[in-house]
Amino acid sequence: MLRAQLTPDQQAAIKNSYLNVVSLFLEQASIKGEYVRCLLKWGFQLDLSPADLKHNHADFDKLRFQQPEDKVQKLESIYHLVYMINLDKVVEDVELEVASVYAKTLGFRENVVTELFKSIATAKDDGTLVRDVRQEVIDFLSMQ
Repeated sequence: MLRAQLTPDQQAAIKNSYLNVVSLFLEQASIKGEYVRCLLKWGFQLDLSPADLKHNHADFDKLRFQQPEDKVQKLESIYHLVYMINLDKVVEDVELEVASVYAKTLGFRENVVTELFKSIATAKDDGTLVRDVRQEVIDFLSMQ
């Protein structure tokens, strides 16, 4: 599913953001079962393969959460996650909850997930065909 809809660079960025989210939850003392189910669903949705994990050095024993360097990179990471959530056009409350936990960890208010979701979901209606994620993120930050 993912490979048909995104460029290789977009795929890599989304997979990297996903693995960072996974590492965030793996570092917690306990994880809600519904969060684990959500994270696994996303991994399947992303068609993660053993080669992807090896390429991203995702040895789960050594996987560590990495705080993105600046506000634009942080929001890009959240954007990738929200974009991925929307790929299958089925958005579960738990997915938005996990994304909100991630957003809060990166220093944003929970509503940033909802606002990004609205932006992504309405992009086709707005006539946006080719997505310049970095520019959209910068524009989004300027409106906040």
